[in-house]
Amino acid sequence: MSKQFIPPHGGYKDLLSFQKAEIVYDATVRFCADLLDRRDRTVDQMVQAARSGKQNIVEASMASGTSKETEIKLTNVARASLEELLTDYRDFLRTRGATEWPKNHPYVKRLQELNRTPDANYDTFRKAVEHPDPAIRANAIIGLIKVTNYLLDQQLKRLEKDFVEQGGLRERMTRARLAERNRQGGQKP
Repeated sequence: MSKQFIPPHGGYKDLLSFQKAEIVYDATVRFCADLLDRRDRTVDQMVQAARSGKQNIVEASMASGTSKETEIKLTNVARASLEELLTDYRDFLRTRGATEWPKNHPYVKRLQELNRTPDANYDTFRKAVEHPDPAIRANAIIGLIKVTNYLLDQQLKRLEKDFVEQGGLRERMTRARLAERNRQGGQKP
């Protein structure tokens, strides 16, 4: 057994949930700057919700080495923030008489294809998230939020499973200490 009880942590840039959340954040900043009045409180709320989604993934990843509980809580905060943002985009559509695309909409199918692009980034989605039609922009970002939320839901399930199977820091520390004691006890002076 390894003496190291603090597992590798960080690596959030490799998380697909972080990559998608970063696209959502960038798209939201641009959406708000282009389509909403800067003095509207909604702008700050939307940008902060998008930022919280992204930043809490980062913080959860960095905390994961010493606190699985914190990792789970912060990942859930990221998920909740993005759900709040999703509601803001749905409100945007509703208050302007536009509708959210159904699952079988041709643009949803195209968005799904783009989401399967390896190493997808903001440029992958630029045509949709910067479209001149605000309803297309909002729907494209809604699609990205839904994918990110799905990824976070899967991440939370995995974190829960890992915690149940491996325990937290205190348990790893105890196992490491007992292993060292057994190693020392097995040596003859």
